[in-house]
Amino acid sequence: MSGRALFLDRDGVINHEVGYLHQVEDVRFVDGIFSLCRIAAGLGYRLIVVTNQAGIARGFYSEADFEAVMVWMREAFRAEGVELDAVYHCPFHPEHGVGDYKREHEDRKPGTGMLRHGAREFGVELGKSVMVGDRCSDIAAANAAGLRQAFLIQGTEAEGCGGEYLAVDGLDEVEGWLVERG
Repeated sequence: MSGRALFLDRDGVINHEVGYLHQVEDVRFVDGIFSLCRIAAGLGYRLIVVTNQAGIARGFYSEADFEAVMVWMREAFRAEGVELDAVYHCPFHPEHGVGDYKREHEDRKPGTGMLRHGAREFGVELGKSVMVGDRCSDIAAANAAGLRQAFLIQGTEAEGCGGEYLAVDGLDEVEGWLVERG
């Protein structure tokens, strides 16, 4: 394996957090997401979305609703000259899930399942890869998987997070880091 990936959380990183996003009309992209992805792809990073989807677990919307939003989002990325390599989601929640969705799962961040799946599917070396998240669970997953760098977009976690990461105010800072380090 010699590839590397830019792992992106969805809600709060790609799109503004609106609380259980499941309708296209509620999508508002975070400033800089398309530029960051174009730069990362140009540097040889795979673009992989890894997102917990507790709204599915809670019964607020279906996996089909999630997939419909993601089809639309992928088209929006294509229109901006960006191709997402993969989108992985975890529809389970150990406490608030209903029915079959109420359970622990290795894919649910801070678990590393989605990161490891991307590594296997695309020949990605986790130690050369980067994660951008807005929650401590994103940072914990990145650290547990041995990623090269984790970024925390400030604003969601008032107390900060444990583990190793760089706190950033915006995606332009992540882009600058990638450009500096190649």
